[in-house]
Amino acid sequence: MERRRIRFVSGFVILAILMTVLFIINLMKGSADISARQVLNVLAGSDNTSSAYSIIFKIRLPRIIAAVFLGGALSVSGFLLQNFFNNPIAGPFVLGISSGAKLVVAFVMIFFLGRGIAVSSAGMITAAFTGSMISMGFILLISGRTRKMSMLIICGIMTGYICSAITDLAVAFADDSDIVNLHNWSMGTFSATDWEDIRVIVPVTSAALILTFFMSKPMGAYQLGEAYAENMGVNIRVFRLMLILMSSILSACVTAFAGPVSFVGVAVPHLVKNLFGTAKPIVIIPASFLGGAAFCLLCDLIARTVFAPVELSISTVTAVFGAPVVIWIMLHRDKSKGRV
Repeated sequence: MERRRIRFVSGFVILAILMTVLFIINLMKGSADISARQVLNVLAGSDNTSSAYSIIFKIRLPRIIAAVFLGGALSVSGFLLQNFFNNPIAGPFVLGISSGAKLVVAFVMIFFLGRGIAVSSAGMITAAFTGSMISMGFILLISGRTRKMSMLIICGIMTGYICSAITDLAVAFADDSDIVNLHNWSMGTFSATDWEDIRVIVPVTSAALILTFFMSKPMGAYQLGEAYAENMGVNIRVFRLMLILMSSILSACVTAFAGPVSFVGVAVPHLVKNLFGTAKPIVIIPASFLGGAAFCLLCDLIARTVFAPVELSISTVTAVFGAPVVIWIMLHRDKSKGRV
């Protein structure tokens, strides 16, 4: 018990330090490098007139905060889906849920921007949530007709491809030049985030994460089977509905503001579970948030700096690091089944 407690504390300390270091590096590095002294002066409030102040407060800080909260939200959303479907490679991107959200958001933006009407943050989240629920409904329909998880994953991937293809066609054939620029958003990016977005992102994701954390105990019982959870007093129908809603809200918020971000929701929860040596929700939910935040900070740093001033889409970088983890999970599952 003592050894496990030490492992948990060490794991949280490692993730917190990693996130803090990446947070600072992201403030310093970019197309224009800023020294650590300048960053400290700006954050301390002793420098509020220089170009460094404008770069940090108007561009980098909102983007970094978005990467922290949206990356953490996406990771927790993936963990919830993995519990719901009892499958380690279930996630918003793999199951096509993010692509469904992207499709509806793109259509909403095209419809309103084509008429010169700006779409509010609430409108974006509502559109993304609607798309997420449509895709989730389709996946649930399939899951009720087949017991094979491989078939469920394949159908989710195909759904994602169909939604992405329709979205790309809609964006490509849009007449307005502003709408065509939505292509960057459709590839996934934190670059367009400003303080107005942060005022929505932080409270929405925080509220959903807190509610999710309060579901830790019934989730732990659910991991041991529906019959066990029912014997422990868990209302399975309400619990599963809450699991779907929380996962959809978290992934919808990410898609609304950053576009579809791939593989974070699959890779990070698995890496975190390996780090802590447990799948207990009361530990993994906050750990997944920290891990997702650190992972997205790292990927966003690479996207901004490797080919600067050209910027990569965030999904390009997350796929490079996340896809090998998914392949490893699938191979590991096959070997485990072979031993049994």
